[in-house]
This record gives sequence, structure tokens and C-alpha cells, in this order.
Amino acid sequence: MHSSYYLSILQGSLLTVAIALCSLVVAVVLGLLGAAARLSGRPLPMALGTSYTTIIRGIPDLVLMLLVFYGGTIGLNHLLELMGSKKNVDINPFAAGVLTLGFIYGAYMTETFRGAMLAIPKGQAEAAWAFGMGKTQTFLRITAPQMVRYALPGFTNNWLVLIKSTALVSLIGLKEMTYISKQASAATRSPFEFFLFTAALFLIFTSVSLYGLRKINARFSLGTVRGTI
Repeated sequence: MHSSYYLSILQGSLLTVAIALCSLVVAVVLGLLGAAARLSGRPLPMALGTSYTTIIRGIPDLVLMLLVFYGGTIGLNHLLELMGSKKNVDINPFAAGVLTLGFIYGAYMTETFRGAMLAIPKGQAEAAWAFGMGKTQTFLRITAPQMVRYALPGFTNNWLVLIKSTALVSLIGLKEMTYISKQASAATRSPFEFFLFTAALFLIFTSVSLYGLRKINARFSLGTVRGTI
């Protein structure tokens, strides 16, 4: 009987990985936009970027998760009611989990990317412009490759924490491996073995991620003094 629960947890781990990867995409996009806003030199984008990182990093992930899922559902239905619609809309738990985690870690990625961009000497971009490169070409060929190297240590930390934070989506009913572990523990009254198994899976995911990101860091650090992540 227990073997079926282990299989269900393994199946749930695929959903965990999917949530983490989708959330990472959202976080990276928001992080790049946030970093660009904070470094734009214009008051409004700078204020928005600073407010985003300050507020989001100051609110617990769990509170934001519940606020988006439950508060968003109530707010959306109330808006539809004001518009005269009698339909009730339920926010998809997967979308809510991905968007919330992506939104949260986008704030952390913003600071990571901003610090990486600031670490690149401004003279390099100015030299590229002097050779006739446009801003987009300069970013892709000069800034981005170096930014990756500077951003990888912070990016790695954010990604490892994001993977572990996927356990929070179990609270909104998404049947990833933490949710299934709780069900298996309640059904068999053997919480230790199932949560230990889930912890081992998280450890495998983070270890594989750390190994891969170290390889990437080594690739982008060729010709420089190598650091560890």
C-alpha cells in the first residue's frame, strides 16, 4: 500500500518541478524589468522598481500566496458583480502558485540583476556605442554575457530558495509532492517516512541544480578568477 503513495509523490514531484521552472521564467522576466527600471535614471520607473522590491521582500511568501489566491478570487468576482455579471470565477491554483512565486522572486532577481549590471564598467558600453553598436546589440554582446557571470551566485541562491518555496502551493490545493505527502501521512499515520522521502527529493533537485549552475558559472568565468556558488 505504501508503494502507491511513494509513486504518487514521485508523480507530484514532476508538478513541483513544473511550478518551479514556470515561476523562474516569470521571476527572471520581472527581475530584468525591475532592474532596468531601477537603473533607468527616470524618477517614476525608479520609484516603481524600488517600491516593488521593498514591499515584496518585506511580506512573507505564505501571506502573499494566500492573498493572491483567496483575495484575488474574491476581488475578481466582486469586480464581475459590479459589472453586472453573475458568473463566478475561480483562480486556477497552478496559475496562482506560479504567478505568486514568480512575482515574489522577481523582486529578489531584480536586486540580483541590478547588482550584476552595476558591476560591469560603464566604459565598456560607451566603447561599444563609439564603435557604432546600438543599445540592444550592446546589451546582447557586451553586457549580458558579463552580467550572467556576476549574477550567477545570487541567481543560484534565489533558485534554490524558490524550489523549496514550491511547498507553499500545497496550501492552495495544488497536488504537488508536499500535498500528496500530507495526504499519505494522514492516511497511513506514518508522517516521518513520507516527509523524509519528500525532503530527499527536494535535496536531489537542489543538488542537481547546484551542480549544473556551478558548471555554467565555470563556463562564464573562463579567463577570470573563479568564485564558488
